[in-house]
Amino acid sequence: MALVAYRNLLRAARIAFEGDANVLSAAKESIRNGFRDKRSLSASDPEVQASLQHAQDVAQFLRSNVVQGRKDGDVYRLRIHKDTERGDNDTIKLGNKTIKVDGQKCCSS
Repeated sequence: MALVAYRNLLRAARIAFEGDANVLSAAKESIRNGFRDKRSLSASDPEVQASLQHAQDVAQFLRSNVVQGRKDGDVYRLRIHKDTERGDNDTIKLGNKTIKVDGQKCCSS
């Protein structure tokens, strides 16, 4: 299970930071260090499951929410890929109104 989460996180970093060798290298090092720090935990430790879930959540966030931008003259070009989440900005149109999620008050601006 840990190996799957580790590989998934590395793949997500490669997708999110493609073409930026410095950031990709730093991300890989951070991922390695994070897993290395948790290596001594026993398989039955409850922290293991929480850590693996965190790794999966970070991988999903990197895939869907991180977009690279490059300056091309006076214009920034975004590298949006197939996994990038595309919203419809409906919540922005609400202004200062309270937002409800699944019928419950969530947040207000």
